[in-house]
Amino acid sequence: MRNIVVLPGDGIGPEIVAEASRVLAYVNDRYALELTMAEHAFGGAAWEAQGDPLPASTLAACREADAILLGAIGGPRFDEAPREKRPERGLLRLRAELGLFANLRPALLYPALADASSLKAERVEGLDIMILRELTGGLYFGQPRGIEIRNGERVGFNTMVYGESEIRRIAVRAFEIARQRSSDARAARLCSVDKHNVLEVSELWREVVIEVSRDYPEVELTHMYVDNAAMQLVQTPKQFDVIVTGNIFGDILSDAAAALTGSIGMLPSASLDADGRGMYEPIHGSAPDIAGQGIANPLATILSVAMMLRYTLDEAAAADAIENAVGATIADGVRCRDIGGGVDSVSTRGMGDAVMSSLQGAAR
Repeated sequence: MRNIVVLPGDGIGPEIVAEASRVLAYVNDRYALELTMAEHAFGGAAWEAQGDPLPASTLAACREADAILLGAIGGPRFDEAPREKRPERGLLRLRAELGLFANLRPALLYPALADASSLKAERVEGLDIMILRELTGGLYFGQPRGIEIRNGERVGFNTMVYGESEIRRIAVRAFEIARQRSSDARAARLCSVDKHNVLEVSELWREVVIEVSRDYPEVELTHMYVDNAAMQLVQTPKQFDVIVTGNIFGDILSDAAAALTGSIGMLPSASLDADGRGMYEPIHGSAPDIAGQGIANPLATILSVAMMLRYTLDEAAAADAIENAVGATIADGVRCRDIGGGVDSVSTRGMGDAVMSSLQGAAR
């Protein structure tokens, strides 16, 4: 048996995870995957119940898990918590404790959603980008950090720092993925994004990426400053295939790429350790303004299950089935509010029902 830890989290997290769990349970039976699933408290809900966004029991379960499915965490009502007890700090701790250094964020446009993109259809048709974000270093983890009094005023400070080994391991993963994605119709291309012109940490980043590139002569390597990369993403996004970048740059660019696909509610992600074990989650937040209304789009979470099956559990057939079911559902015109549903939009449960129906129909 393989163990899956489920962390519903906060806001819309429990709603979208419920639909993804239904899908996972179905393919578990259909493909005899021998998975067990167990829910654990995490995020703001865990802080309210146990005084810690990452309780020791949850961390222990995650350490023993083969993979983790996370909904979403955070929300304004948790702002009253001490800084180190806020949900986001629990997420950073979990990533660091599990060594989840490689964050894979695909930006794939389903043909039927071309009109929902922020760009004209001809600019985004066929869009298929993979963004690799380094996840356990950089500005979010660097020390020293804090808020203190200097010369009679409050000063906030953070440190952006990367070691050579941290850069090398994410670069290797990026080159490997670029090579895997190549085909007769698609050249192997990798764009490394940094701020080499003003940041010493980016100077080292670029040097190490170039060194790693010598082991992958079949992959075309280019470099781009992060400000230009942001502009290029919203002007000519199809020029990119695989992008690799640091923690904060990847956070920003992957959210920008979400707008190209019609909605941030469509994008899954994987956070992997050195052995391929990982945590899977939609890239969107907890959306507390719509929590409990049953209108959140569960597709990013369902697609995160497909990524889990593909990247950690090595169950490509089950992953294909889920991705094909989502594609069929979108092609059939089923829409949540965020992807153009309007007055005809389906509920969170309704979208889950539609995906389940596509899965079951394909199995007949």
